Amino acid sequence: MNESSSVLFDQPGPRGRRRIRVFNAIASLLLVALAVFVILRLHNPPDGENQLSWELWKPALDREAWTDFYLPGLWMTVKAAVVAVVGSVVFGIVFGIGRLVPNMLVRAVSAVIVEFFRAVPELLLMVFFWRWFAFAGLSSPSYWAVVGGLVLYNGSVIAELVRSGVGNLPHGQREAALALGLSPMQSLMTVEVPQALYAMLPAAITQLVVVLKDTALGSIIMYTDLLQESRRLGAMYFNILQTLVVAGVIYFVLDWLLSRLAERMPALMQGRTYGNTVTEPTAPIAILDATNANQIADARQGERPYGGADRQFPDHYHGSNATTDHWQHAHYSHGHDRNHPVNHPQRPFPKLPTDRRDAGKGAEGSKGSGDSDDSAGVE
Repeated sequence: MNESSSVLFDQPGPRGRRRIRVFNAIASLLLVALAVFVILRLHNPPDGENQLSWELWKPALDREAWTDFYLPGLWMTVKAAVVAVVGSVVFGIVFGIGRLVPNMLVRAVSAVIVEFFRAVPELLLMVFFWRWFAFAGLSSPSYWAVVGGLVLYNGSVIAELVRSGVGNLPHGQREAALALGLSPMQSLMTVEVPQALYAMLPAAITQLVVVLKDTALGSIIMYTDLLQESRRLGAMYFNILQTLVVAGVIYFVLDWLLSRLAERMPALMQGRTYGNTVTEPTAPIAILDATNANQIADARQGERPYGGADRQFPDHYHGSNATTDHWQHAHYSHGHDRNHPVNHPQRPFPKLPTDRRDAGKGAEGSKGSGDSDDSAGVE
C-alpha cells in the first residue's frame, strides 16, 4: 500500500490484510459463479433457443449488417454528437460568461436559464422539441430534437465549467489586470476567461463522452442512430440480444478513446505550458559579490563533453572583488567583446593606469613633456 492511499485511512495490519485477501477471494469466486450461471442460461434458456448459437450471431456480424445498419447508425450518432458538442460549447461559453459579468440583470437571467436546463431531463427536452418541430413542419424533426436537447443540457453543464474555471483562478490574475487599468469586463474577457477555457479542456472532453452516449435517447423518438439501427436489425433476424451486444461494444470503443484523450490532455497541456528551468545555486553569496554572479555561472556550466577535470572557476569568472573601476578593461579581459585584443593582434592592447592618481600624473607628465619639446623646438 502506497503513502497516498494511507492518507484516507490507516494501513491495515497483518490481520486486516489477511481479512482483505479472504474477502477478495470470496468476491472473485462469486463473480466467476455468476458469469458461469449467465453463460449456462444463455446456452440453454428455459423458454427459447440457444442464444450462443452461431446462427443468431452470424446475421449480427456479417458484412450486410455493418454496411446497412451499424455504420449508417454510427454516422447519424456521430453527426448528432458533433453538432451538439459545437452548440453546447457556444451555449456554455455565452451563458457561462453571462453568469460572471458585472451586470446583475444579465447574471440573473443567465443563472435562471442555466439552472433550468440543468434540472430538466434530456429525454423530456427531446420529446418536447420533437413534437414542436413536427408540428412546425421542420425537416428531420427527430434529428434536430436530439441536437436541441443535447445542446441545452450539456451547454448548461459547460457553462458551469466556465464559471467554476474562472472562480478557481488565482485572485492575483484579476487584481493585476485591474491594477494595469483594465475594467472588470476587460479583465474577464482578456485575462480570466481564456485561462479558464484552456484549463477546462479535460473536463470538456469528458463531457463529450456524455454527449455521445446520450444520443441513444433519440431512438425513443425514432431517430435512426446506432441503437435504433441495431434494434431494427435484431427485429429482422430475431436476434436482438446479439445486435445490442455489438452496438454496446461500438459505444464502448468510442467512449474509451475519448476517455483516454481526456486522461492524456493534462499531460499534453503541461508539456505546452511548462518550459525548461535553470536551477539557481544554493551556495552562500560570495564576499563583496552581491550579485552572486560566480555561483550562478558555475551552476549553469554543463558537463564537459570530452571529460577532464572539473572547472576550478566558471568560464566567465567575474572575481569576488570586482569593482566598477576600469570596467571596459575588465570587459575586454574577460572575453565578453568581439573587439578583444587577442582576436585583433594588430591593435595594441589598451594600457590603462591602475589608479586614478596615476592617470592624472600621466596626463600632467605628457603635457609637461609636450611643452618642453615645444620649447626645445622653438629654441
